[in-house]
Amino acid sequence: MQPEQTDLSAELTQREREILSLLAEDATLHEIAERLGVSYATVRNHVQHILRKLGVHSILEAVAVFLLNAD
Repeated sequence: MQPEQTDLSAELTQREREILSLLAEDATLHEIAERLGVSYATVRNHVQHILRKLGVHSILEAVAVFLLNAD
């Protein structure tokens, strides 16, 4: 299954797009939490929202959608 193109700005919040961008840079959830000054649980919750909103099942799929839609 190939990821579909989607308007990430319409689907995701600014924070969710920021987290997805960091995931695309290969940052771990712990690294993202530290960098953004939030808890690991907060980042994990954002990731779950990202997966649900994009209709994907893994971070890898979400990053693929992000990269497909990058300008």
